[in-house]
Amino acid sequence: MKLDLASGSTLTNPPVLPSPAASEPAGVPTGTAAAQTAAHHLGCSGMRETECQALLQRLRERALLRNRTGLSPAEQYVKRALDLCLGGLLLPLAAVLVGVAMLLIRLESPGAPWFCQWRTGRHGHRFRLWKLRTMVQNAEQLKPQLQALNELAWPDFKISQDPRVTAVGRWLRRCSLDELPQLWNVLRGDMSLVGPRPTSFSSDTYQPWHTERLEVLPGMTGLWQVLARGESEFDERLRLDVAYVRGYSLGLDLWLLWATVRVVVTGKGGK
Repeated sequence: MKLDLASGSTLTNPPVLPSPAASEPAGVPTGTAAAQTAAHHLGCSGMRETECQALLQRLRERALLRNRTGLSPAEQYVKRALDLCLGGLLLPLAAVLVGVAMLLIRLESPGAPWFCQWRTGRHGHRFRLWKLRTMVQNAEQLKPQLQALNELAWPDFKISQDPRVTAVGRWLRRCSLDELPQLWNVLRGDMSLVGPRPTSFSSDTYQPWHTERLEVLPGMTGLWQVLARGESEFDERLRLDVAYVRGYSLGLDLWLLWATVRVVVTGKGGK
């Protein structure tokens, strides 16, 4: 069972949210029961289950109060100000860490220590996302040979012990240091510090209700990184993304940044 916070909405015609009982399909519990089901099913990576349940329930209640999707102009302004201020403060430290990581990558394996990949951003806009390389140089060419080992449903691709990941790359992923170059994407305005993670496939792959996540800028971290980091299917992550969009607040962003630090320090879910 899944917590249904995203049933039937589209980017061009966001719904007026009905009551929980009217909006959820048969077989899915409502209210606190739904939050408990989602918390248990997602594993609450880095969080106590009661804390996870409370967060999901608060998001549901806030979504009903806001009665809309997306961010207001004032919320967008405040969110962008947070990205610029906090991103600028983090940039010097990130530059040092990225420099050390690039050296380690070059010492271990040939090829560029970084790579860029086209990702889907706000309103379906495609942009170049930057990451530190954590796999062998020909990882994409090897991918078809490993399809049988994929642990998640299409369009995801994940192998817990992926043979393409290097030793340095495994450590970088565990600490999430491979994502640090995306601070540049944040400062450019392609991304935000917090938001739905950008997908490598285009919005053509999305079902209609998936597109609600495109109402906001994608983020370096988000709700499912904290609740279900590396452990959930695509639709489950999309439901959490839509929960974030509908229940957005500045306080939620600040809490998710703090919770991400806690998850990264414990190393839970980073594979």
